[in-house]
Amino acid sequence: MNSPYGLSLAEDCLLCRLRSDEFFCALPRPSLEAFERIKHPCSYPAGAVIFLEGQPPRGVFVLCQGQAKLSTTDKGRTLILRMVKPGEVLGLSTTIVGSPYELTCATMQPCQLNFVEREDFLCFLKEHGDVCLHAAQHLSHDCERTYDLIRYFGLSHFASERLARFLLESAVGKQASHGVVRVKLTLTRTEISQLVGLDRVTVSRTLGEFRKKKVAELDGATLIIRNRAALERLVAS
Repeated sequence: MNSPYGLSLAEDCLLCRLRSDEFFCALPRPSLEAFERIKHPCSYPAGAVIFLEGQPPRGVFVLCQGQAKLSTTDKGRTLILRMVKPGEVLGLSTTIVGSPYELTCATMQPCQLNFVEREDFLCFLKEHGDVCLHAAQHLSHDCERTYDLIRYFGLSHFASERLARFLLESAVGKQASHGVVRVKLTLTRTEISQLVGLDRVTVSRTLGEFRKKKVAELDGATLIIRNRAALERLVAS
């Protein structure tokens, strides 16, 4: 079935071809069948807000396809904590605890998500021990990512190091052709600055330096890495 946003929707988790090794996708069949009965498939266009920082928790969202971002705002400044990939669960900790959402989640491109209301999800946890284990593992991974983020912002003192780390992470898994790696980015320069914790002017200036040194550059929405080793040296320094 196609949605208004050009997505080919996967409505049945048991027959889904998008299944990954993440949380709900990897559940045993009995638990997956129970999840199928309580989930609500939904689709969103690019730029849609899934939930807002400070809102009471309505439930959890599982990203099936597309890309989203988690961000926080304070005194007019926005920081993107991370990008969300398919298979991840959003709003898990706040739904379990009952506290407001700590972050804002917005789509970067058309997305399909499965939504489970809070009360249904809490009952689901109580009735399925394997789901509790998966939830604990997912929360542990979130905790590890938070530690990495603290190290990233606490120990990365130079703009070139932060930006180099972002460029390398964007190119993970991409193969070079004649020594050059090309990656399509969905982020604007403003969003890149929010993700690396720098202002837009600093990001543009640092990218300009990388381009002059023939290390890397942004050509529209295409990231071109010409010297991966130079970026790796910046991160390791």
